[in-house]
Amino acid sequence: MRCPFCRTDNDRVIDSRAGDDGASIRRRRECLSCRKRFTTYERFERQFLAVVKKNGEKEPFDRAKIKRGLAKACWKRPITEDDIEGVITTLETELYGSYESDVPSGILGSRLMELLRLLDQIAYVRFASVYREFKDVQDFVEELEPILAESHRSQEAAKPSQSENTARASDRT
Repeated sequence: MRCPFCRTDNDRVIDSRAGDDGASIRRRRECLSCRKRFTTYERFERQFLAVVKKNGEKEPFDRAKIKRGLAKACWKRPITEDDIEGVITTLETELYGSYESDVPSGILGSRLMELLRLLDQIAYVRFASVYREFKDVQDFVEELEPILAESHRSQEAAKPSQSENTARASDRT
């Protein structure tokens, strides 16, 4: 491995640990020439997976492209880089497990939105606005309605019923 600082090929591994739920190995290295430290990741090489766009064009599955899109959606949100990596790893594992070579972009985008919705609702809506190409505020409202309805249902379920309130009041007397 070449040092990214001095470009020499003389380093030692200081620490190794599994990452991405065992899908990669993170290695902390020290250059023996300049003594600077850097991190490398080792992943197994998977078969080629192509994303089939709406217009029929194919392009290689690009983990970095997905990460950039998620980073934009998660900007200034309480989401760590590890959270984003987790979403991408989950997606990647599912895609490689379900598809031989070609995956429709619609499947990829929909699954990303599902995973992002579980992570952060604001990031989800940001991502959806770009992915679904929102044209106006009505598109945002339509996307938010199911989220608001779900939130309302969970708040109602959390409220004690009238009979529970009566029982609590009688317990206090």
